Amino acid sequence: MSLLEVNDLRKTFVRGHGRRRRVVDAVAGVSFAVRTGETLGLVGESGCGKSTTAGMVVRLVEPTSGSVRFDGTELAGMPERRLRLLRRDLQMVFQDPQSSLNPRQTVGTILSAPFQIQGVEPDGGVLPEVRRLMDRVGLNPEHYNRYPHQFSGGQRQRIGIARAIALRPKLVVCDEPVSALDVSVQAQVLNLLAGLQEEFGMAYLFVAHDLAVVRHLSERIVVMYLGRVVEQADREELYRAPAHPYTKALMAAVPRPKVPEERKKVLLTGDVGASGPVGGCPFRPRCPRYAAELNEAERAQCADEAPELVPLSPRQSAACHFV
Repeated sequence: MSLLEVNDLRKTFVRGHGRRRRVVDAVAGVSFAVRTGETLGLVGESGCGKSTTAGMVVRLVEPTSGSVRFDGTELAGMPERRLRLLRRDLQMVFQDPQSSLNPRQTVGTILSAPFQIQGVEPDGGVLPEVRRLMDRVGLNPEHYNRYPHQFSGGQRQRIGIARAIALRPKLVVCDEPVSALDVSVQAQVLNLLAGLQEEFGMAYLFVAHDLAVVRHLSERIVVMYLGRVVEQADREELYRAPAHPYTKALMAAVPRPKVPEERKKVLLTGDVGASGPVGGCPFRPRCPRYAAELNEAERAQCADEAPELVPLSPRQSAACHFV
């Protein structure tokens, strides 16, 4: 059974005024599901809409349209009072631990807030529970009266994780939780997240741009490009045989100690813009196959028809006319 079901989720922003007014589809019809206790990776370049999607899942960003069902309850349009009660089971770890923690509050106050807001009294009291949380995420429990600036970046992210898991939620949305950390610290935080999931049985929606990081945790992966899902697959299937040209380019960019000679480097030209071309496949201006391999009739199809996400196997689907 799916714990989280996202269906045709859309977010539109309006830029400029008058003649310069422009409508941008930051998220254009994204659908996926997260099962109880699993980790779903959501990957793509910066600007593809993955963080906006994560924000809509926890209702920090109001969706323009679409459905977000969590544990059987529709979140879109839910009043804030009801949503606050639901946040006990739905939490988020943010990308920048520095800006997500109140600099005027001690760690003890920050970690006590979930219990106070939800009216939960732990066995033995809040302060002993705060110390247990700090110890569980690898922090010195005696430092509960320190402020965030007195901790390193990795320690601040551990504080954010402790706050997210304080009430044992069912789902934690992790929005690029290690991208601001040193590589050595990234591994420690990823191992911590994996250990917490095994201990408490939480599900993760893990947002990242690094496929090597996503592979460490995720059982299934959703690849986004310009607000659209271009490929979904189980982890092993995706890394063994990526189907979409964009996924292949992302895979080719993952550093590896030993690179087989048969593995081709895929170079994408251009940048991810605010929106794709009008009509047709949004990836075609950067697609290596469109530029070099397709004939005139096939290019016309790419220019005229937007590809739908179609199943290639029971565990993999892709949105490309010529997979």
